[in-house]
Amino acid sequence: MATIIEMPKLSDTMSVGTLVQWHKKVGDVVTNGDILAEVETDKATMELENFDDGTLLEIFVQAGDEVPIGSPLAAIGDAGEKVEIPVVPKTEITETKKDIVETEKPEVNVGKEEALSPGKAESAEIAEVKKDLPKDTLSDKRMRVSPLAKKIAQEQSIDLNKITGSGPHGRITKADVLKTSKVTGDIETISTPPSPEPRIIDTSTQDSLKDKTIPVSKMRSIIAKRLLESKNTIPHFYLQKEINALPLKNARAAINLKLAQLSKENVTKISINDLILKACAETIKLVPEINSSWGENEIKYHGGVHLAFGVAVEDGLVTPVVRNADQLSLKGLSIEAKALISKARTKKLMPDEMSGSTFTVSNLGMFGIDFFSGIINPPNAAILSIGASVKKPVVDATGNIQAGETMILGLSCDHRLVDGAIGANFLKFLAETLENPASMLI
Repeated sequence: MATIIEMPKLSDTMSVGTLVQWHKKVGDVVTNGDILAEVETDKATMELENFDDGTLLEIFVQAGDEVPIGSPLAAIGDAGEKVEIPVVPKTEITETKKDIVETEKPEVNVGKEEALSPGKAESAEIAEVKKDLPKDTLSDKRMRVSPLAKKIAQEQSIDLNKITGSGPHGRITKADVLKTSKVTGDIETISTPPSPEPRIIDTSTQDSLKDKTIPVSKMRSIIAKRLLESKNTIPHFYLQKEINALPLKNARAAINLKLAQLSKENVTKISINDLILKACAETIKLVPEINSSWGENEIKYHGGVHLAFGVAVEDGLVTPVVRNADQLSLKGLSIEAKALISKARTKKLMPDEMSGSTFTVSNLGMFGIDFFSGIINPPNAAILSIGASVKKPVVDATGNIQAGETMILGLSCDHRLVDGAIGANFLKFLAETLENPASMLI
């Protein structure tokens, strides 16, 4: 008997997933461990793994489709085996009807009846929905279009009748709609989201700015919700401290030189961010109050230092977590952080690699930002902001002015957990550690 592959729950906050692309096609022989497709959740794009041996008999959703948890995605069984199209749960029909009633302009749930009961009379629920629709929306022509493609088309004011679908039986997918965008009567290609890397702007291009609307991605949606929750529910206060950045840079150069001498093979270089993460892990042990979380009726102090750090990706920001960073050596921490960064940029992070943090570090120094105040990442008690190292005249121990290099540290604190004195002590000890990097080796 064929096995139905359903949309799994890939994160704690996931309710729906978007099928990004299939890696297998109907008729392919698949085995346990094969990657069938990629699914975008509210946190990342993840691989859909297969756990059955057999032949991919049917694919029920196409690339770009937004699918609720538990909905059928595909069927795997013996070659030639017949598969019935799974019936959509009644709750989905009820929700569809509710959406149509609440919207100003009712939209047709196009092709729904074919998916529900092919070759049979339409269900009572769909008939009831149709009864309330204007006559001009009930065309004899049944257009096949994915829900996400229809949503994008509405936002872009695109006429679906003018689009040729590339999916099975001419079904219009998200990719088909994204090929065109109606702007001032012209057809243009929708560009991909801008790269987080700095770009050189070509001022000679006069028409680079155009009105357009794009759907909110799952990642951007969850970022918006979490940051809004943080600013609305957490009483932030902010501290900052300028430190001498030269000892940190000199230590990094010396460490990497020594690593290169010890190994003739490609060696992982230590970055400034690695040193900052290590310094945070060591400093948190001196100020454990900063490693806490607020509960309804209790304050939780964490026994391990689980460091999250911001990584800019194509559609937003993710915060992978280095577990038990206080127990790792500088080299071990660096290897772990770089592995997480690589996963983040290739959208391979697993949910447990982005959750459970107790402290967060956000570094915008590589973008040339001198100083900023980060928004606390719940349920953390604080977030450290790192600016760029800047060359400037400084006063030395003897009172003379000389060339130097400084860096500004910012600390955003949850005042329910961290008082001013606690935050000030943390920044003081952190600054001492960063200005004396050898102390991290003790």
